[in-house]
Amino acid sequence: MLAFLSELKKRNKLLFRFGWFCLAGVVFCMIQFQRDATFVAGINAWIKPLKFFLSIAVFSWTMAWLLYHLEAQRKVRVFSLMVVLVLLFELAVITWQAANGRLSHFNISTPLYGALFSAMGIAITILSLWTGYMAFLFFKQKKFNISRSYLWGIRLGIILFVIFAFEGGIMAARLAHTVGNVDGSPGLPLLNWSKEYGDLRVAHFFGMHSLQLLPLVGYYLCTKNWQIFLFSSLYTLFCVVTLVQAFFKIPF
Repeated sequence: MLAFLSELKKRNKLLFRFGWFCLAGVVFCMIQFQRDATFVAGINAWIKPLKFFLSIAVFSWTMAWLLYHLEAQRKVRVFSLMVVLVLLFELAVITWQAANGRLSHFNISTPLYGALFSAMGIAITILSLWTGYMAFLFFKQKKFNISRSYLWGIRLGIILFVIFAFEGGIMAARLAHTVGNVDGSPGLPLLNWSKEYGDLRVAHFFGMHSLQLLPLVGYYLCTKNWQIFLFSSLYTLFCVVTLVQAFFKIPF
C-alpha cells in the first residue's frame, strides 16, 4: 500500500493531495453522523456528503493513476486543477446544505438554493466533458508502455464514466432519483437505493465506477483485446438494464 501511495504521489501530486483531503472529509462526516441526528430525505444528513467525499477521493486517485500514461502532461495538469476547483465547489455546497439540514441536489425552494443546484449541474457538466476529452487523448496518442487490453480498459472505462455521469442529468431534470414515488422511501444501508421503487442512482453508480473496474479487468484479467471488449459490452448491458429497471419502477 505504501508503494502504491508513493507511486501515486509521483504521478500526480495535486490529485494525490486532493484525494487525502477528501478522505479527511469522510472522517469529518463520520464524526458528524454520530453527533448530529438531523435527517434529510429519510436519511441522516451527513450520509450524502460522506458518500461524495469518498467517491471523489476514489475518482481523484483513479485519474491521477491513469493520466500518467498520457504524453500531454501539461493538459493533464490543467485538467487536474479543474477537477479540484469544480469538486471543491460541489463538496462545499453539499456539506453546507447538510450542516443546515437541507437538500443540496434538487433543491429549488429558494432562488439561492436553485442557483446553487444549477451551478453544481454546470460544474459537473464541465467536469464530464473535460474528462471525455481526456479519453480522446488516450485514443489520439499512438505509443504507450502498457498492454493493449489495459489501454482499452482505460479508454472504455472513461467513456462509460462520462456517459453515466450525464445520466445524472435525468435525475436533475426530474428533481428526483426515485421512480414511482417521492424520494425518501426505505433504502439499502449507506447507498440508500430504494428497496420499494425504481432508483436512477443504481445505473449512475455502476456506470461511473467503470472508470475503476474496466482498467483493473483489462490489466489483471485480459490478455487479448477481445476479452476486454466482451467484458465491457456485458458490463454496459448490465448498467443499461439497471437503468431500464429503474424506469419500470423496479427496485434493484
